[in-house]
Amino acid sequence: MTTKQPLVSIITPSYNQARFLPATIESVLGQDYPHIEYIIVDGGSDDGSVEIIERYAEHIAWWISEKDNGQTSAINKGFSHANGEILAWLNSDDTYEPGAIREAVDFLVDNPDVGLVYGDCNFIDENGRAFGLFGAAQTDYQKLKQGYVHIPQQAAFWRADLWRQVAPLDESFFFAMDYDLWVRLAEISELRYLPGRIWANFRLHGDAKSIAADDRCWPEMLRVHYRNGGSFFSLINAKYWVRKLIAPWWNWRRRRKIEKSLKEIA
Repeated sequence: MTTKQPLVSIITPSYNQARFLPATIESVLGQDYPHIEYIIVDGGSDDGSVEIIERYAEHIAWWISEKDNGQTSAINKGFSHANGEILAWLNSDDTYEPGAIREAVDFLVDNPDVGLVYGDCNFIDENGRAFGLFGAAQTDYQKLKQGYVHIPQQAAFWRADLWRQVAPLDESFFFAMDYDLWVRLAEISELRYLPGRIWANFRLHGDAKSIAADDRCWPEMLRVHYRNGGSFFSLINAKYWVRKLIAPWWNWRRRRKIEKSLKEIA
């Protein structure tokens, strides 16, 4: 790090998320860390998102709204305009907790051997109410290759010099581009989990791809596994078949939690 307060670049990819976008933007702009470069890449939304971005334009370093090739492409486009020494992306239906960026920066500045740091992350419903905690845990390169991910993307921050060694994200991935990135970063650096530091909120709602397209996740993770020399007779393959069997129940359970949270508010 060149200073004690390095520039942090946050990328938000978005498409037709006007309902949640203001909360996402405000959670970035409301951070108590002074050196943030905020970039928004909109995929040509037609739901009022552009008007929302324009309201905050004076606080945004760079933004664009144009048709693109999806979320992963949008994130790559954003990072191509980033100048920060520390990087992260925050999807347009998720939010940061106050103080998250400052705490992540402080840790990375004080621990130059760590390439990526991540904290805890709440699950929130469409109204922003927390109803659970992401199962974050310490992992490493060998564990990641076996599908032991446990890194909440919303609460992860990493060094730009390492990103430049492994970039860009693989745009053939719809779901597992973050897992693919964690594996590549873990191969060249240390990852560190800070338990008890709630840095972000992962919004689960009916249109969220974590529910609507969950069946695409594990096949993509297996692609990463085999790319790195993985075997068919492996823990991640066993996890895949178990998850495939329980996926309907798993997603039903998630939807029930969201519905229960919304009923408690009503």
